[in-house]
Amino acid sequence: MSHPLAQSPLPLPRLPVVDLGGMPARGSAARLCIANEMDAACRDPGFLLITGHGIPAILFERAFAAARQFFVRPLAEKSRVAIEHSPVHRGWFALGRENLDPGTQKSGGDLKEGIKIGRDLPPDHPLVMAGVPLHGPNQWPEGIPGFREVWTEYHARLTALGRELMSCFALALGLPPEHFDPFLDQPMTTAGPLRYPPFTSGGDRLSAGAHTDYGCLTLLAQHELPGLEVLARDGTWYSVPVVQGALVVNVGDMLARWTNDRYASTVHRVVNRSARERYSIPFFYDPNHDTPVACLPSCLAPGERPRYAPTTALAHLQEKIALAFGPG
Repeated sequence: MSHPLAQSPLPLPRLPVVDLGGMPARGSAARLCIANEMDAACRDPGFLLITGHGIPAILFERAFAAARQFFVRPLAEKSRVAIEHSPVHRGWFALGRENLDPGTQKSGGDLKEGIKIGRDLPPDHPLVMAGVPLHGPNQWPEGIPGFREVWTEYHARLTALGRELMSCFALALGLPPEHFDPFLDQPMTTAGPLRYPPFTSGGDRLSAGAHTDYGCLTLLAQHELPGLEVLARDGTWYSVPVVQGALVVNVGDMLARWTNDRYASTVHRVVNRSARERYSIPFFYDPNHDTPVACLPSCLAPGERPRYAPTTALAHLQEKIALAFGPG
């Protein structure tokens, strides 16, 4: 692959924008219309922008401010909440710790740092006491006023939005709007604020290597600077614009697997081409750990066979995380 800075990506020619309009009632004609728009976008290109989602602008501002306050801290302070200290994959990871394209980026990992903030469960929660992987407490940094409160609110608001988007997908797939609800009462959800330093050319390392997302849905908040690039089927890289107040939504491997590839888990990467730091906040929305992930009957045409073996949501995520983070 030629170096990603050799040629600037083209603007994405067709990025669907879906206005949720405050999310009308389940089963209503208005929600079905939204569902159909999402269905078309997730078949191709697999990315869309959503507006009218009801998340206040001030919450995004507070979240980005909290992320910057954390990332500017000295290395020693960030290391106190390093992801290596957590048995449930929570906390800060350093530049290069995650490698989303190890087949190409052989000299090191992604040029980004981040912090994983999941559903914060106390030690006496049944799932924690049972030792279910990826379930447990967050590592909260000290000395940043309001940090925990901001991310707790952000997590709650995005979790509620993810649940309603899954209701729309149920409608789009010819299922009752409540079809996924039994699998969403204890979802595996993670906010992952990221800092990308200015990109320096040379070598094979990208801000984030080419990959598809692991899970069900990703809801991405971008801040000021572009950098997200999507790979079209013809091999062309396209830039996703930053639209104030909108969230970028894309399908992950789990939902693609669930729908027998009716929905596209599209390859994408990040290249911070600016001379400034870039920040973004992906929110990963995944169902309960024991959710069976097998081809939905409505996604299987007569005579067609499922493309994937059945699995569970947790097993699927564990496999993907191991590939990107490796041992340690």
